[in-house]
Amino acid sequence: MSDQEVVLATVVAAPEQGHDFVEVVVRNRRAQPFFGRHPWVFVGAVDRVNGMKSEDVPPGTIAKLVSSEGRFIAWGLYNPTSRIVARLYSWQLERPLDAAFWQATIHQAVESRRQMFDLNSPNTGCRLIFSEADGLSGLTVDFYGGFLLVQFTSLALFLHRDAILTALQTEVHPKGIWLRTEKGMREAEGLDVVDGLLSGQEPPRPLFIDEFGVSYGVDVQQGQKTGCYLDQRDNRLAASRYLKGAEVLDAFCFSGGFGITALKLGGAASVVGIDSSESALELAKANAELNGVADRCQWQRDDVRPALEAMAGQGRLFDAVILDPPRMARTRGGMDRAINGYVRLNQLGLQVLKPGGILITCSCSGLVSRDEFQEMLAEVARQTGRDIQVLENRGQPADHPVRVTCPETEYLKVLICRVS
Repeated sequence: MSDQEVVLATVVAAPEQGHDFVEVVVRNRRAQPFFGRHPWVFVGAVDRVNGMKSEDVPPGTIAKLVSSEGRFIAWGLYNPTSRIVARLYSWQLERPLDAAFWQATIHQAVESRRQMFDLNSPNTGCRLIFSEADGLSGLTVDFYGGFLLVQFTSLALFLHRDAILTALQTEVHPKGIWLRTEKGMREAEGLDVVDGLLSGQEPPRPLFIDEFGVSYGVDVQQGQKTGCYLDQRDNRLAASRYLKGAEVLDAFCFSGGFGITALKLGGAASVVGIDSSESALELAKANAELNGVADRCQWQRDDVRPALEAMAGQGRLFDAVILDPPRMARTRGGMDRAINGYVRLNQLGLQVLKPGGILITCSCSGLVSRDEFQEMLAEVARQTGRDIQVLENRGQPADHPVRVTCPETEYLKVLICRVS
C-alpha cells in the first residue's frame, strides 16, 4: 500500500461516522470571499488549525472552515503542501463531505450535460465535470464516446478518489476510465501519479467524436490536455462562417479543428496548419483524410513565431489567420510577459493577413481578463496602424460553465475580427 493510500485509509473512512475533521480558522478580514462561496483558501488566509500544527495535518483531511468568532463557513479538504491549503465544497453545515455528498454533486453535473448532449452516443465528446464551476475544485472529467478521462489537480481530492470514481460509475456506466495528469502537479500539490487505466476497458487510440458533422480522431491517452480542446467546439463553428473561399492560416493547429471545420462547414479554399508537435500533426492529417478535405490542407511542423516571421519575410499573405496559442500566464507574476507575448504574436499574425482579412485570436490564460485581452488587441492596432473591428466576442461553451462566485472559471477569450 502506498503512502497516499495509507493516508486515504486513515483519513477518509472516519468522517462518514461524523468525526475526524480539523477545524481551520481564517484570519479576520480574510473570511469574506469564503462566505461568498469562493472555493480556494490560500495559506495566507489561515490563522490556525485548532488542536494541531497545520503542517501536521495529513493531506485529504476534511476541514471545517470557521471564522475567528467560530462561525461555520464551509466544509473543505486540507492539503498543507499546497498554496491552496484548503479547497471548499459544501457551504451547508448539515452536508459534510461524505460519499452521499460526492454522489449528489456529480449527479448534478452529469444531469446538466445530459440536457445538452447524447451521452449514449459513441460519437459524443463533452466536458462532464469542470472543476470549480461544478463545485468539484481539483477535478476535471471529459466524456468521449462512453469513455471517461479523469484529471485531478488536487492531492486532497485525489485521496478521496474511490468515492468519486464510484459516483462516476453509477452515473455514467463508462466503458473505461483513464487517468490523465497535468504537468506541474507534483510541485504544486504534492500529487505524484502516473497516467493509466483506473477501471474498465482501455480507450482505443484514436477514438472518434463528432462535432456538427465534423469527425475527429482523439488520442485520449497521450494527446494534449485530455485529448481534445472541447472548449473550442462552438468557436470552431462560429469562425467557419466567416471563411468561405478563404485561404486560412491555422497557427497552433493541434489536431486541425479550426482549419478542418473551416474547410468542411465554412467552404474555405485551403488551410495551412502549423504546430510544433509531430503527433498532433499526424492526427491533423488523419482528421483531414477522415473528413475528405486532405487535398486542401498543408501541415507544417514548426514553432509558430519563427514560422510567421519567415512567411512575413517572404511576403506570404492569407485571407484569414487563426491564433490559438497555449496558456501564456500561469502566475500573476508572469502577466506582463504574457501580455507582451500576445502583442507580439498578434503583430506577427497581422503581418501575414491581407487587408480586410479575418483574424481569430484566442487566449486560454485565465489570469488575463477579457478586458485586458481586448486592450492588448487595441495596442496591436495602435502599433501596426491597422484598424481592427471585433465582430464576435466569444468564450467557452455551456459544458465549461462559469461559476459567478469563482470568476477564475471564465478563462477562454476568442475574438473574431476584421482587420483593414
